[in-house]
Amino acid sequence: MAITDIQEYLKLIPAVNKTPQHTLWLSYDAEADTFYVNFKKPSVATDSEMTDDDIIIRYEGDEIIGYTVLHASKRLKKTA
Repeated sequence: MAITDIQEYLKLIPAVNKTPQHTLWLSYDAEADTFYVNFKKPSVATDSEMTDDDIIIRYEGDEIIGYTVLHASKRLKKTA
């Protein structure tokens, strides 16, 4: 499968530059409709907190190592 619109991926560069280790791993579980953002691999969360908008912030010690976004497809902006 070829990626035809590389411009969409290039938009991620500023976000990657802002991450603690300048690394970013993304995955999406369609069955669970959950989007995972990891800043560290391997990562082992020692703590987590749920925000009011169903995003889980995962910590290793005091460091944020990732986010888990529940109901991910419902967050997409509709385009005309």
